[in-house]
Amino acid sequence: MATSNHYAPLFRSSVGFDRVFNLLDNAQRARSVNDWPPYDIVKSSDDTYRISIAVAGFARRDIDITFQSNLLTVTGKKQDATAEGYLHRGIASRPFEHRFELADHVRVDRADLGNGLLAIDLVREIPEALKPRRIHIQVDPALPTAASPAQIEGTKAAVSNNE
Repeated sequence: MATSNHYAPLFRSSVGFDRVFNLLDNAQRARSVNDWPPYDIVKSSDDTYRISIAVAGFARRDIDITFQSNLLTVTGKKQDATAEGYLHRGIASRPFEHRFELADHVRVDRADLGNGLLAIDLVREIPEALKPRRIHIQVDPALPTAASPAQIEGTKAAVSNNE
């Protein structure tokens, strides 16, 4: 039985989150049953991530990594090898494709293949224009400031009390 989430009530109180709701909806609908080859996603620090995919038996030329519009796609297709001589073939070599939706401002830093693991390092780099910044509050010279309250001069106050 498939469950469906309805995000319509959230649209009433949020602006600009359409992409997030679409991601949630697509992730629920298009969840791949085949998670082969296995992979890990690790958050190394606040702004760095690593995806490790077990690709034993695949060479560098058999794997393709593409990044477009916040979608990282890793595909693998093994070059056809002759089946001659195998008594048992237990190392899988079937084609695969993994798709990873990346957040805004996340980019691929590097990819390495070694010891049967494909490691893809990701970095989130928020542009300076989008980082929080402190706004300086200016004081209007025409307005009285709270630091210097109005004060009656001492001699005038004494004269008015004696009268």
